[in-house]
Amino acid sequence: MVAELSRAFEERQAEVSTYIEFLQSLEQASRSGIPKLENVDHSISTDQQKILYSSVYLQLYNLVESTITRCLEAVTNAATNSGTLYAKDLSESLRSEWVKGMARTNKELSSDNRFLAAMELCEHLISNRPITVLSITKGGGGNWDDTNIENTTLRVGFNLNISDDVKQGIRRHYRDGMGALSAVKTYRNKLAHGKISFVECANEVTVSDLQKLKDNTTAYLREVIDNFIAYIEGFEYLAPDRRPGNTIGEQELNPT
Repeated sequence: MVAELSRAFEERQAEVSTYIEFLQSLEQASRSGIPKLENVDHSISTDQQKILYSSVYLQLYNLVESTITRCLEAVTNAATNSGTLYAKDLSESLRSEWVKGMARTNKELSSDNRFLAAMELCEHLISNRPITVLSITKGGGGNWDDTNIENTTLRVGFNLNISDDVKQGIRRHYRDGMGALSAVKTYRNKLAHGKISFVECANEVTVSDLQKLKDNTTAYLREVIDNFIAYIEGFEYLAPDRRPGNTIGEQELNPT
């Protein structure tokens, strides 16, 4: 799963790149007059171009959310596929996520159902049953930006380490005083909820602007993926004394 993170990301971002290349060709053609598709009489209007431009926000947000979803799935898969696992084996952060899932703290429940969930968690711990299912509440909910991503990594159990150049790129004002990911999130949500038209969304936006937005977004996401891979390969989802190479943990797990 870890090896798939980068591969899947590059495939997804290549789709956005291909689309922007098409927009570049369209913009270049418009400089010589109203662009037209080959062998088609209908011309592409300025408003139609703007509609095409606005779609980049949707594609980039899809890339952001799919990347974080895959990263979180990679963490849970690594943990549950690492052999028989008990609550005490998890890092404190991931154990908290497991408790939230078992106790269903992120769901609206009646008092009776809340009690049943608490009893199920209690029985699991008393019986010392191994963990077979581990889920990390994704959150986000249409609001993925660099702040939410950083908060999620803290919840999982590590500080996101982003290089200065990439950090500056993602926070550099792109439009309306917003950085790259904030802009992607904001315009995607406005489009999705009908608060702005596709034509309005692309007013005074060039393909060059969209290319820079895409470059800053993908550079940031690549480093996010690298951070998750380092976290998984370092077995940081396990309690410190349970990680491979820790002699105390190994002696307890494999007593002579």
